[in-house]
Amino acid sequence: MPVQRKGKKIPAKKVVILNGSPRRKGNTAQIAEECAKVIQAEGVKTEVISLAGKQIQSCIACYKCREKGKCILDDGLNEIIEKIRKADGFIVASPVYFGTARGDVMAALQRIGFVSMSTDRFLSWMVGGPIAIARRGGHTATIQEMLMFFFINEMIVPGSNYWNMAFGLQPGEVWNDDEGIATIRLFAANVASLVKQVEKPDRIDTIS
Repeated sequence: MPVQRKGKKIPAKKVVILNGSPRRKGNTAQIAEECAKVIQAEGVKTEVISLAGKQIQSCIACYKCREKGKCILDDGLNEIIEKIRKADGFIVASPVYFGTARGDVMAALQRIGFVSMSTDRFLSWMVGGPIAIARRGGHTATIQEMLMFFFINEMIVPGSNYWNMAFGLQPGEVWNDDEGIATIRLFAANVASLVKQVEKPDRIDTIS
């Protein structure tokens, strides 16, 4: 429900969680749902969006988003962008492929960022961050790769007590990583806490 602050109703806050795995019930999907559970327990709404079954194309640098206010590539990403635009937080969970984030995840983030920069900078002051899931390695490189998206878009990234990563190959194996699960749960709780406190400033231009 909306909260009351100094005589003004503040709409309920919401966090969108992007599951970047092609596996609908894989470890990345399970972690995304766990983040949603933690955030909801803090009184913040969530929506988990999966890239499973989608064919996300790479940005073609046509700059049409500056004219049309949306991406001209018709692969379902514009619908996701509209949900992110209305949210207060954005978490991205990706599996690790060959030491980096899945290609579709980075293609999506690059286009989401381009549309934001070309329109109303809806990502600015949004709270969130990346999560990486892998069998053995490449987590930190994947997190660093995705962090570039968050920082260049003026987003607020809270920390945890370790990096947001967990180990697992077959669906469900990730739950054997107690430390990873605890780290990600704390990160999700920190996102919820910040989302409830942050109010986006009334500006969309960068300060020169």
